[in-house]
Amino acid sequence: MRRLPLLTSTLSLLMALLAAACSPGEARHEVVSKPRVGLFSSLPLYWGEGEFGAMLEGGGQKDWVREELETRFELVPLDTLEPDALAGLDRVILAQPRALAPSENVSFDQWVMQGGQAVILADPMLTRHSRYPIGDRRRPQDVVLLSPIFSHWGVELLFDDSQPGGERMAEVQGQAVPVALRGRFARQDSSSCAILADGLLVRCARGSGLAVLFADAAVLDWDGSGPVPQERKDALWAVLGPVTLDQPADTD
Repeated sequence: MRRLPLLTSTLSLLMALLAAACSPGEARHEVVSKPRVGLFSSLPLYWGEGEFGAMLEGGGQKDWVREELETRFELVPLDTLEPDALAGLDRVILAQPRALAPSENVSFDQWVMQGGQAVILADPMLTRHSRYPIGDRRRPQDVVLLSPIFSHWGVELLFDDSQPGGERMAEVQGQAVPVALRGRFARQDSSSCAILADGLLVRCARGSGLAVLFADAAVLDWDGSGPVPQERKDALWAVLGPVTLDQPADTD
């Protein structure tokens, strides 16, 4: 019986040594939380086109945009912009979203007014290929339908159907960004939004929040032939500057 305290002390010492051995390694690998960013899109950026079931089972291939965003963000896929969905989010990306219900227009505008930061990629003539035919509900939104919220903010999205097809480059934040059949924003008399880059970009300060509108979505495309060029990734981050850096986009 006299040896029991010695045995107990020995076990306590061993456990202390194990804890000490593990602690430095754990300290070196501290988990740094990423900003939570909502993603609302009709494009197959999160699940992949027709691969929802495969992704749920851990298979399928992520879209390159999702992979790139997840290097900096904890993505939260959204299927609505009602208050419950936006609660707890400070930043949201709308990438060629579906048309919003009247209640979603109100909810989203109030969320921005209360300090939310949003980037909206709004393409008037989507050039991204889809396996689904026109009219199929699984097909991405070919023509963005956000006129109510844009009009409320005092801007209008225009489209020049005489422009040449094919991808070309435009400058945003000093970065070359690919565009294809791009739109152009025009400012209404009552608007306080700033029109930049020949109407390609709009910065709207709303209450204590910020919404930046980009009149194209070609930067999200890639044909899948080989790795995505770093230049295209850099272009994506240039467009997403406001939700990345917590500061407004600025361009000539």
